[in-house]
Amino acid sequence: MQIELIKCHGSGNDFLLIDEFNHDIHFAEEERALLAKHLCNRQTTLGADGILFFQKSDKADARMRVFNADGSEASMCGNGLRCVARYAFDVFKKPLMSIETMKAVLEVEKEKEIFEGIPTFRVEISPVSFHVRDLPLQIEDETLMNKELLELSDSLKFTALAVPNPHLVSIVPKDVLQTNVQEEIATVVNGPNKLFPDGVNVSFVYPIEKGHIFVRTFERGVGFTNACGTAMSASSLVTCLQGFNEVGKEINVYNPGGMVKCVVRQEDNKYKIDLIGNGTYVFKANIEVNLHEPGKFFLLSKEEFAEENEQYQKLQEHIERYLSEKM
Repeated sequence: MQIELIKCHGSGNDFLLIDEFNHDIHFAEEERALLAKHLCNRQTTLGADGILFFQKSDKADARMRVFNADGSEASMCGNGLRCVARYAFDVFKKPLMSIETMKAVLEVEKEKEIFEGIPTFRVEISPVSFHVRDLPLQIEDETLMNKELLELSDSLKFTALAVPNPHLVSIVPKDVLQTNVQEEIATVVNGPNKLFPDGVNVSFVYPIEKGHIFVRTFERGVGFTNACGTAMSASSLVTCLQGFNEVGKEINVYNPGGMVKCVVRQEDNKYKIDLIGNGTYVFKANIEVNLHEPGKFFLLSKEEFAEENEQYQKLQEHIERYLSEKM
């Protein structure tokens, strides 16, 4: 069958977006997993961190499903949601929309540009839970809030939260970022282990200055990524809880793939996070694929979005200058 797709990215976290809303295509669940494993393979002409399936919804303007490069389905993806918001805006021409995700219907909105020439969208990250059962994390306490997990480290402190993807966040000094400690911990908790039976995203956060943080994330099912939207949101919330930043104030979040802005909001003792950043198109492609052997697909056509990518490169250069001065 022929499939039209768009390669897109949020903060360098890249995806293949497939429109099932407007095109008459349907996949079995095992086919979605196989497509993700094979089309996202970095050794192919496509390559990505995952696939975004854009679908019809009876609860919202549209529905998003996310499959990681290993074939697993993610309950939420903040960077992917911004890409879906961009696509939905192109389809519906509405500045404010709702998108159904696995666990919640979330608001998305077109925003003023985060940098000149960068299509920018705000997406809602919620619900937020600190209860260990929602990750799940198997410890005796009901929450893990800025405490040690001696099974992982005797010097670092961690906060566990679901947004709704599970995250383990540690605020660390700059020199720890330059070690392999994060990879060692992430490898343990995403392999056979007693703490996180379903695995967990692991983020190390370095507070640069008030309102500015650097986040690096090892994403379950993917590995180290240029950025993880829910991780940047969770990390922003953790820095507010620990006094580095303030609820209701804009936080600039830097990562290996670029930057976003996060605003943590609290209503009735519940938190949600606004995640604001790019939704950039890389290229549009048509492929011919046999769903029984998706690894043997053929690239029929490819159209680059050169101007968008040039502008994003300028943003990255701006970020690199800032980080070189501050880190």
